[in-house]
Amino acid sequence: MTAKIILNPYANRWIAAKRQPELEAALKSSGIKYDLVVSERIGHTIQLAAQASQEGFSPIIAAGGDSTYNEVVNGILQEPKGKSLPHFGIMPMGTANDLADNLSIPKDLFQAAHLISQGKTRQLDVLQVNQRYFLNNSGLGIEPVVTLIQNKIKLIKGILRYLLATLIAIGQNPQWEMDLTWDTGQYSGPVTMVSVGNNPRTGGLFYTVPHASPFNGKLSFVYGIAKTRLKILRLLPMTMKPAGKGNYVNHPNVHEVETRKLTIQTRPATPLHADGEIISEAIQELTYTIHPAQIPMLLP
Repeated sequence: MTAKIILNPYANRWIAAKRQPELEAALKSSGIKYDLVVSERIGHTIQLAAQASQEGFSPIIAAGGDSTYNEVVNGILQEPKGKSLPHFGIMPMGTANDLADNLSIPKDLFQAAHLISQGKTRQLDVLQVNQRYFLNNSGLGIEPVVTLIQNKIKLIKGILRYLLATLIAIGQNPQWEMDLTWDTGQYSGPVTMVSVGNNPRTGGLFYTVPHASPFNGKLSFVYGIAKTRLKILRLLPMTMKPAGKGNYVNHPNVHEVETRKLTIQTRPATPLHADGEIISEAIQELTYTIHPAQIPMLLP
């Protein structure tokens, strides 16, 4: 069956566009019959994925970064409930490639194409915030402030851009009051950040929801309070450590929770991101839900 390849040329600041010949060579080397389309603008990838799904393509492969995978899945999930979904795969061509690393998908394009050619799938949980689906991570508070800042940094590339943006955000020290309600509890008070994870790592460096798993049918989130710049700076190195001793969730002001639903009201409004893409620059009411074992993903 023919695979639909959806390439986001902007991924990794237009480097993905330059790698199109490498991408096609990798697909051909693994004997994958494919039809390749290139997105032209923000949101176009969603339309291309929805059209590919309606036309019966399977697998549908997102070639780009984490936000590309996000858009492709949002397009696929426009299918009516109950209809069999196409297999979904990725060719990692982004900056951080968090989803690929979290799921042990090789970032070498030839190895990634070989994985796709094997056709092995596993049902992946999908998370949702309001009307937006996501696969890896979503955040509000200081986390999307970092995303907004790094989007404006032009001269620095790669993971270093995320780290610099984080330091700038800490310098701004934004704070919020939030009401959080989940299946077995609630919290009202000051909040510096909320991170909702389907996987542990985001931003190439940060294990913000260290015990998250996309196969356990649960939504994992972390909320934390650090009122001063110094306290945030002290927590920062701890966010770069995987689950276990030393990760920031062991700090008394940071809490990790598993649930199936999370509602949040925030004062003032906060930016919101899903898989690194800014969904809103100012939002006050959010609902997170989980769709267990929702999409068949091509995995090792």
